[in-house]
Amino acid sequence: MKLKYPHFQINFKVYPGTYGEDGLAFTKLIDRVEKETGASFVLTPQIPDIRYIKAETDLSLTAPYMDAITPGRGMGRILPETIREAGADGVVINHAENRETLSDLVTKIERCRDVGLDSIVCVDSVEMGRAVGIYRPDNMVFEKPDDIASDRAITRSHPERVEAFIEMRDEVCPETKVLVGGGIATAEDVRLAFEQGADAAGAASAISLADDPEALLRDIGEVIADAADTNA
Repeated sequence: MKLKYPHFQINFKVYPGTYGEDGLAFTKLIDRVEKETGASFVLTPQIPDIRYIKAETDLSLTAPYMDAITPGRGMGRILPETIREAGADGVVINHAENRETLSDLVTKIERCRDVGLDSIVCVDSVEMGRAVGIYRPDNMVFEKPDDIASDRAITRSHPERVEAFIEMRDEVCPETKVLVGGGIATAEDVRLAFEQGADAAGAASAISLADDPEALLRDIGEVIADAADTNA
């Protein structure tokens, strides 16, 4: 497992201002806040920007996608080896906006393990987490698709669901970390995620589209740093 815990994962997706020169400036802001707060942030930029960002910052990076393939034929596909060599520490798999087949999901977990990448698998229920957990991914992202890009953080609306998911993880795959996402938008949402048993939290639009992303990142960074001190 390459990623540090606890952390806050920021997914750039394809939001304006998150790629090219603007995206690099944004990542340098995140990098600075990480250093000044002592928190751990994990950034998921678009794949072509991974090597670029890695050369300019000390952030941990994950890729938003890879294909379930091995070296050989496959024009236009993305190898896990390519992701690793670009400087990423892991790959997000089965996001609600880019679903996988079960067969590809399992293959991707195995390929990540083969090449030394963390597998970060998105699931939307305790039942799905149980089905995926038997394959021992490094991280399961628990989020309800309807909460993505909303203000309905599950840590506020349904804390019992987070706690039930943590209980399932402890039973099925205790070494797998759990990240809570979907609607996470404030430092309080993040604090509640840790209180409910999560190992990490994350967001996309709440950061990328924030009126004052630096202030929000600093507030979240303080929560992450406090959680790290508590677990030390």
